[in-house]
Amino acid sequence: MPTYRIIEGSQVSQSIIEAEDVSVTFGSGANKVEAVKNVSLTLAAGEPLGIVGESGSGKSTLARVLAGLQPPTSGQVLFNGEPVYRGNRSYIGEARRQVQMVFQDPYASLNPQLTALSAVAEAVRIHNKCDKKEAESKALELLRRMGIAQLDAIKKPRQLSGGQRQRASVARALSANPSVLLADEPTSAIDQSAQAQLLNLFRGLLNQGLAIVLVSHDLGVIRYLTKRVYVMKDGVFVESGNTEEIFNNPHEDYTKELLASIPGALGVAARRRRSA
Repeated sequence: MPTYRIIEGSQVSQSIIEAEDVSVTFGSGANKVEAVKNVSLTLAAGEPLGIVGESGSGKSTLARVLAGLQPPTSGQVLFNGEPVYRGNRSYIGEARRQVQMVFQDPYASLNPQLTALSAVAEAVRIHNKCDKKEAESKALELLRRMGIAQLDAIKKPRQLSGGQRQRASVARALSANPSVLLADEPTSAIDQSAQAQLLNLFRGLLNQGLAIVLVSHDLGVIRYLTKRVYVMKDGVFVESGNTEEIFNNPHEDYTKELLASIPGALGVAARRRRSA
């Protein structure tokens, strides 16, 4: 099992999700790709957790494993102490609605043929077993909480801005009233104004007790939202712990390089540390 730096006192005591020695391998022989290699992590209830790394580091594959969308080749994932994967099924029964995922591309969760309202109402009906009128009422309220007015709620995804589409996909995920939200690069395809709206929305959800796993290559986003972070490179964690401590005192060269690439004051400070 690979070793990585863990900052003292950063471990959570009670976990809602645990990944234990998870590996994911695609292909075989000369085409074999080890996307994730024996990684372990913990997520506490209501915790904002970050997984950061460059494109191709394995972080999105790991997020799909945690979400129950990609079975691990080896190792296991536990949700409230119970195995997530059982044969070819994952998050069986009540656990299925407890963990929801928001993708980088909202089209992955929004049917382009449905209005935002219909897409969210459909999810409300599935998770809450209510009639069409009640589902639409609840969907409108969810969309309103996401900052989407009724006039925009009756539009199809292609008629909405990127930020609106992303917030509509969050509303759809929240229709299940989950305990955990996995967000895979949710800000990378939207402009800075929409990013700020979405991150403030996530902060509000955290204040309501939702645990959020934020997967991103954007360290500024990770620093803004999370309190604990795992730094991933080539399928393994090279560093983990308190977000501010790692940002202010990184030990691994890879983490230092990531920080030095950030525009603005944070990147300037990181570059000064590297050259000192």
